[in-house]
Amino acid sequence: MTTIGVQRASVERRSFRQGWSDAHALSAVTVALAVLGTVLVGAASQVISLSLYGSPWAILARQGLWLGLGLLALLGFGRLDYHRLSGLSIPVLLVSFLGLMAVLAPHIGSKVTGSSRWIGVGAFSVQPSEIMKLALVLFFAQLIAKRQAAGAPIKLVVFPVVIVMCVAGALVLRQPDLGTTVVFGVIAFSMLFAAGVPGRVLSPIALVLGASVLGLSLSDPYRRQRLLSFLHPSVHSAGSGYQVLQSMLGVGSGGILGTGLGSGWVQWGYLPNAQTDFIYAVIAQELGLFGAVGVLLVIMVLCWIGIRIALRAPDRFGALLTVGIVAWIASETFINIGAVLGLLPVTGIPLPFLSYGGSSLVVTMAAIGIVRSVARASDQRRVSVT
Repeated sequence: MTTIGVQRASVERRSFRQGWSDAHALSAVTVALAVLGTVLVGAASQVISLSLYGSPWAILARQGLWLGLGLLALLGFGRLDYHRLSGLSIPVLLVSFLGLMAVLAPHIGSKVTGSSRWIGVGAFSVQPSEIMKLALVLFFAQLIAKRQAAGAPIKLVVFPVVIVMCVAGALVLRQPDLGTTVVFGVIAFSMLFAAGVPGRVLSPIALVLGASVLGLSLSDPYRRQRLLSFLHPSVHSAGSGYQVLQSMLGVGSGGILGTGLGSGWVQWGYLPNAQTDFIYAVIAQELGLFGAVGVLLVIMVLCWIGIRIALRAPDRFGALLTVGIVAWIASETFINIGAVLGLLPVTGIPLPFLSYGGSSLVVTMAAIGIVRSVARASDQRRVSVT
């Protein structure tokens, strides 16, 4: 082999390893978070699991099953060419809309604590709004990429995205689920901004929609109470403010190093939904400040890897897919932890990869699989160019 050939082979190997480092790091961080989440769910749910199912390990077993399905989704979508998803975006979107409508139908949707968000029975329930997040990312990415490639004016790019987002948000707001509505908006506007739509176009639309959602939320007594109770939780300590107060007590009692895994008191019925929406309070109490900050940093690293992959994506479709998924995970993390710390209203948003729930875990891991597919395509392109 000539000197030039040796040098080129060396460059290709370095490029290949560098390209795969993003995909491998993404998978490693995701699996680490999901496994940690399963362990924490088991530690936080023993009492409620024994009460509901007669075994302290029933909820842990279910989460373990969902973790297995999530790993299959991560591997499957990670090996799939993400371009094939473009043609499936509209069918997936339509199915997701049907799911959101079915949730609101009598005798079909399951109502829990005043919200209708699930279809099915028990462990076999699914949450269509989780699937809708992925459906919106797929649809927005293909629509924006296709119309910008065709040279369409900005309004033909922005308005379809905003309309679809508004319809999906309106259906979810009926459940009611304000948090997921906000996540839909973050996904849509993040993807439009990443596509180069000017802020002067997006800002007025976002302000009008935000004011409308806030007005609708305050007009309903149930949503208004949940929204405003976080401002003065002690005033509502026997009602809507109880969770927030118990959550903050749990976070504060963990100290620097925590009480130890499984030895916290919040899961003993003092904090409702400790294994779901308030899993971060369990993390802070049992793993302490170091553990709570460490988990947050790991999620931030995951998002940072995703941004790197988006910047290196081989085409606009792949970049937009990645941006939408990163915005989805980042916004859910912000909303969930903000609620646990009493800084934001409690909206029922799960903490990605860590909260108990099959729909959220499997769909989010499938989304990470798509990002991994984009990273692999970027790697293959760099090797071919080199």
